[in-house]
Amino acid sequence: MKERVAKFSIGEVVRHKVFPFRGVIFDVDPEFANTEEWWNSIPAEVRPSRDQPFYHLLAENDESEYVAYVSEQNLMNDESGTPLRNPQIYQIFDQAPSGQFKPKMSFAH
Repeated sequence: MKERVAKFSIGEVVRHKVFPFRGVIFDVDPEFANTEEWWNSIPAEVRPSRDQPFYHLLAENDESEYVAYVSEQNLMNDESGTPLRNPQIYQIFDQAPSGQFKPKMSFAH
């Protein structure tokens, strides 16, 4: 089995390359680890490869806050500096003065 190295890390703020949402990474799967139903719900012409890291995000768009599951190829660093409003972020992470999010000790594993 080949070794996979995730490009992004837990606590990093990222945005989707295609869809208008961004969020904080709270978990990483080395390759696709969701349901077949979820996989098949993605239109075939934009379905990413399973053989890459997938990220769990505490995400938000202009309308709502939610959890998203996104392939590495569809993410990029978010350098907007705009504060995030998803309340779950602050239950799991502390924010350093630099803006970086660090897992709270009670959630670290």
